[in-house]
Amino acid sequence: MSRSSIVGVLAALLCLAGTAAQAGTLSFKFRSNHEYSVGLEFTSQDRNHQWPGDGKAYKIADYEVHSYKLQCQTGETICYGAWLEGDSTQYWGVGMDNENHCSDCCYVCDGSQVQLINLNE
Repeated sequence: MSRSSIVGVLAALLCLAGTAAQAGTLSFKFRSNHEYSVGLEFTSQDRNHQWPGDGKAYKIADYEVHSYKLQCQTGETICYGAWLEGDSTQYWGVGMDNENHCSDCCYVCDGSQVQLINLNE
């Protein structure tokens, strides 16, 4: 490979690195005050990605505080959705599968810690 070819390849790699999404985190804490188990998931509003993903949900089955640290792309918006297991018509945030709208359940991936969210009856 000639010197000019190597320089061209390196320049192309630097351009790609400059456009790659930067890794970030966003941390949440939840407490459910409901007598029944609650399902919880997080959905990116900027790409096709959910946490925990693969059609699964986190389960909250007690009154303890549960912490979730998401690996996300810096700057992307992430919304939470929670619902009563067995009855997704009773929900918080965007609910199951990002089906609803909310006014205060979305946060930007910027390395921050969201204040404790209480899921009340």
